[in-house]
Amino acid sequence: MSDSTLTQTPAGASTLRHDIPAGLVVFLVALPLCLGIAQASGLPPFVGLLTGVIGGLVVTVFSPSRFAVSGPAAGLVTIVTAAMETLGSFPALLFALILAGMLQIMLGIARAGRFITLIPGTVIQGMLVAIGLLLIVQQIPVAMGLPEGQGLGALASGAAVLSAPALIIALVALLIMWLWTTAPFRRIPLLAYIPGPLVAVLWGSLAVVFGERWLPEGVMPRISLPAFNSLSELTAQLERPDWQAWQNPAVYMVAVTLALVASLETLLSQEALKKLKEQVPVPSPDKEMRAQGIGNALSGFLGGLPITAVIVRSSVNVNTGARSKASILLHGVLLLLCGLFFSDMLNTIPLAALAAVLLYTGYKLASPALWLMQWKQGWPQFLPFVTTVAGIMLFGMLAGIGLGLLAQLLCSTYKSHVNALQLSSYDDHYVVRIHQNLTFLHNPRLHSLLAEIPDNSVVMVESENAHYIDPDVKALLNEFREKAPTRNIKLDRWPA
Repeated sequence: MSDSTLTQTPAGASTLRHDIPAGLVVFLVALPLCLGIAQASGLPPFVGLLTGVIGGLVVTVFSPSRFAVSGPAAGLVTIVTAAMETLGSFPALLFALILAGMLQIMLGIARAGRFITLIPGTVIQGMLVAIGLLLIVQQIPVAMGLPEGQGLGALASGAAVLSAPALIIALVALLIMWLWTTAPFRRIPLLAYIPGPLVAVLWGSLAVVFGERWLPEGVMPRISLPAFNSLSELTAQLERPDWQAWQNPAVYMVAVTLALVASLETLLSQEALKKLKEQVPVPSPDKEMRAQGIGNALSGFLGGLPITAVIVRSSVNVNTGARSKASILLHGVLLLLCGLFFSDMLNTIPLAALAAVLLYTGYKLASPALWLMQWKQGWPQFLPFVTTVAGIMLFGMLAGIGLGLLAQLLCSTYKSHVNALQLSSYDDHYVVRIHQNLTFLHNPRLHSLLAEIPDNSVVMVESENAHYIDPDVKALLNEFREKAPTRNIKLDRWPA
């Protein structure tokens, strides 16, 4: 049976034997990420689980993709934390998230998904690298066990003291995740079904449970997930949006930022997913944007985080043999059950272990290999990449992406400008090749090339590829033709 046939098969007895194991593995990968992303955003861990449940259940129902897994994304952590600082509260952010979801729905209705192809790869890569770097900077103090709100500056000044147990837990967790990627570990079949981040989190929990008798109380910050004995207790934990936030002009800029970045990450994940698994019919990016918009609007209403389709969880879903949406729905149900009935177990997870998971995620996003790859492509690619990274780090997500787009536009225009005209010499014959349409902006380049042609030469111009030549360019060519006899230059072929 071909992949294309499989992708058209609805969930049934024949597919559930593949979907159930895949859903379990996706759940194991998503659990530490949902908790860690909420913690990195400065929010209760339950918010991360809630977001994962909405992404796994609601978005999946409306999504055209059979394999894309949606939930909280590490790439939006820095935007969420900056937005809460700008707006002053999490409820105000929730109102902005509802607006962002509505904007995504409208973008989907307007069929704006096709414009994803206009974003250059260098800018996209720069955005991901910047997100990785910001994630690393944000999580290093947590991995060191520094008090909330205190960074490396407080450590250097002596205002804060790092926690050796927290640092050990984080370092061992990082070592575990690295070992999971090495060849000896990858050759063990059983380990292919056990995610490295989950093992790292389990290590942190065991270290806390067995180390409590030797460690003073409070030395190891842990997640704090409330236990729910009734539906009313559950609903009491949900934050509500601040409906009065509409009076704050900043809320609309935050909403636009969330909508654009979440849509961009979702559509990029869909593009990457196409390379892993063929789907027939191909999922519509516009329908996907509408599905994400519904999820984000609901997440904002219930008190969750921004939702995107996430390539890490989606690729795990495909690689573990998923055949239908049943695997994603199962992962959402498992996240819900885990939050409702296993809070005591989750409360043994130290923040340092979750910080290690996010540090590792940040490193993969901003690895030196990615920098080297961009550098090898030449400065027309590297400059927009670096501009995007620096712009996001210094000025924020939208401003950084805008600067990266401007840098790419300038570099592409320059390269196109330079390559529009070419001068080749064959003994005393010179050929001016015009590769594209010319405007007055090409005059300086054309003037410099014509100046290189010596006296007593034979010159011809090839302009078959140019369907338009600006009158200013023609004037410059005519001027050269008029002066050619005085320099004993013979014109063999010349544009009219």
